[in-house]
Amino acid sequence: MLQKSDVIHQYLRPKKAFPNVWCPGCGIGIVMGSLVRAIDKLQIARDDITLVSGIGCSSRLPVYLDFNTLHTTHGRALAFATGVKLAKPKMKVIVITGDGDCLAIGGNHFIHAARRNIDITTILINNMIYGMTGGQFSPTTPSESFATTSPYGNKENQFDIPKLAIAAGASYVARGTVYHVTQLDELITEAITKRGFSVVEAFSNCHTYYGRLNRAGDAVKMIDDMKKNVIPLKAAAKMPPEKLEGKMLTGVFADVEKDEYCDRYDQLIESLKGK
Repeated sequence: MLQKSDVIHQYLRPKKAFPNVWCPGCGIGIVMGSLVRAIDKLQIARDDITLVSGIGCSSRLPVYLDFNTLHTTHGRALAFATGVKLAKPKMKVIVITGDGDCLAIGGNHFIHAARRNIDITTILINNMIYGMTGGQFSPTTPSESFATTSPYGNKENQFDIPKLAIAAGASYVARGTVYHVTQLDELITEAITKRGFSVVEAFSNCHTYYGRLNRAGDAVKMIDDMKKNVIPLKAAAKMPPEKLEGKMLTGVFADVEKDEYCDRYDQLIESLKGK
């Protein structure tokens, strides 16, 4: 295992131009660090990993990392990842996606990947807005929040990502933030090792659009607010509902053992041989 200070640099593509495309202070780089540290801790060979992404700020993440990577079309990362996993079942397939990419145009793929319980790890970076395409509201934008497409306040209800993933059938569901980096490292590590469909919501800041339009402050202010507004699940279980108003819960929401899709598919093939 590499020294902690050297880990990220060792996994970057050596010929990729830097600086990256993210705004200064963006939390996506923090998520990238957590992902790299998790992979390094597990000592998974680079050629045994495929990172798949769609379109969006978060979907640029695999471009910078020296693994097998697929930068695919908007909302379709999980469809491509499913193909990779079925073709190479022993491959560790990790999807990097955002709240708009995964839950709007990609929402159908998300719920059915969870329903199948296919062995794919999905890191869903939630910054509550479309950052790359102009600041439109997304399925996780809070009600009454402002976006370029909701100048008078968003009138739609937001998705609760852990509840959605659990209801659809995911084996492992967790939420962390870019402030709580050590916890995020651990959650991603657990998700990668889980057999079945695993989801880690990585709550991040978009100060460029969401922060500016909602007077939430700069990157430092938004990340510091995560510290003030987050409550671990275990602590929340002992608190009255009124104390949880406006708070975000973090931790592991589900960790269950279920049949995995590729395993069931292989069993079907074996059962049909000779017939």
